[in-house]
Amino acid sequence: MQEDRRLAVLRAIVEDYVATEEPVGSKALVERHHLNVSPATIRNDMAALEDEGYLHQPHTSAGRVPTDKGYRLFVDRLSTVKPTTSAERRAIASFLEGAVDLDDVVHRSVRLLAQLTRQVAVVQYPTLSRSTVRHIEVVALTPSRLLLVLILSSGRVEQRLVELDADIDDDELAGLRSRINLAATGEVIADAASALQALVRQEDGTPPSSSASPATVAVVDTLVEAMSDHRSDERVVVGGTANLARFGDSFETSVRPLLEALEEQVVLLKLLGEATSGGAVTVRIGAEGPIQELASTSVVATGYGPDDALAALGIVGPTRMDYPGTMAAVRAVARYVSRILDES
Repeated sequence: MQEDRRLAVLRAIVEDYVATEEPVGSKALVERHHLNVSPATIRNDMAALEDEGYLHQPHTSAGRVPTDKGYRLFVDRLSTVKPTTSAERRAIASFLEGAVDLDDVVHRSVRLLAQLTRQVAVVQYPTLSRSTVRHIEVVALTPSRLLLVLILSSGRVEQRLVELDADIDDDELAGLRSRINLAATGEVIADAASALQALVRQEDGTPPSSSASPATVAVVDTLVEAMSDHRSDERVVVGGTANLARFGDSFETSVRPLLEALEEQVVLLKLLGEATSGGAVTVRIGAEGPIQELASTSVVATGYGPDDALAALGIVGPTRMDYPGTMAAVRAVARYVSRILDES
């Protein structure tokens, strides 16, 4: 009973501190929350929570503020992630569904996350290595020039031009298109590249086989090159840095290190961390994160993708944040992005 009441006190202090940005006193808790106990009992509970490291008392203020440990307990004891409202779901869907390609999806997602959470949003581009081949189109622009369109499960589309040494007729083109799709469609990138290379190699592995036409060799070489292009594997997009202006009172401890981190792609990828595994929302608070200089910030992130998570998205901000609302927004955006990529 006492533990439940103290958890309720901690929850109330976290909610009030996030909302008011002021240390929370026992009188305010009694006035704003229906805890059904006296102010003296509340004060005793606050003192006990402070002794256990969940709260601390800044300066000589009578109020308390949550510690990282307090935020951690608050997040761990959330019974469910706050559901998004029907209006929020409609807004997310209409905003994202107008995207025309993968770049547009990523940039819309980062803007939307920043708007919903009022934090700094970070979205990683889908990683090529986790993608599967959805389809390969081969179009004859002229009898000796082909356009290759490689469509991946991540929504990424790669286009390449191939100049042939000799003209190709419609029947040969149709056969080539059929062979490469039969070999590669549905395979992860590494396996697809190997299967395509097998089309032009003999069984003992010596390239190229006498049965492979020059057009097949040229097309396969170009597709394998496209599949080995990892330019976007470590690309992230950031939005909402202006939201940090709300935390000017903690500029030196929270905002400046975060602004510096936002300039480093590798740091941002570390912050997103293991969020690409599973479908859960990951919350890392303060010093739990991988970068010591960002011990005053928290990261809320999750993986997204139509099948296994292809990449991660989330928010980064000072530890004083609306965790339930932020977790809900991150999860909702990830689900909609996954659905769009799956349907694209």
